[in-house]
Amino acid sequence: MATKIRLQRRGRKGYPFYHIVIADSRAPRDGKFIEKVGSYNPNTNPATISINFDRALYWLQVGAQPTDTTRNILSEEGVLLKKHLLGGVAKGAFTEADAEKKFEAWKADKEKGTQAIINKNETKAKADAKARLDAEKAANKAKADAVAQKKAEENAAQAQAEEEAAPAEEVAETETPVAEAEAPAEEKSAE
Repeated sequence: MATKIRLQRRGRKGYPFYHIVIADSRAPRDGKFIEKVGSYNPNTNPATISINFDRALYWLQVGAQPTDTTRNILSEEGVLLKKHLLGGVAKGAFTEADAEKKFEAWKADKEKGTQAIINKNETKAKADAKARLDAEKAANKAKADAVAQKKAEENAAQAQAEEEAAPAEEVAETETPVAEAEAPAEEKSAE
């Protein structure tokens, strides 16, 4: 039976999530499988990979063939490097302690690179949030200035209207007594 290490799709439409499974090469993609050895979530940044390292290594050593994407995932996690190093130990190229030392050095370097990417993403997210906050503050200030200017214009227009209304009232008050004074005079002359 030819076995494959491949991805089995899960998740909703437009938001995939994959199980890394060992399956017969003749089985359908999302069908029957022999063993689940991990999961892969491409929706996070960087992608989240959890894998049972020992079982994946075992299946590679007994001849399971990974698909292209799974090969990249296993390489990213160091399973293929470990298999390569164990092959060198079996041939006598170096000792198992040397192989373990090389693998640990690679793993430390890989984690440092991954942490750098995570830190870069966090820094960028903080800078974007600060930029959005500054833009919102500027927009709020501009809006407040516009409201203050509009209120000042309304107050100025109201004050001007009051000034225009005040002399008109004074004129109306002075005209009213004159009209009353003239009315009795006309009455007297008519008699």
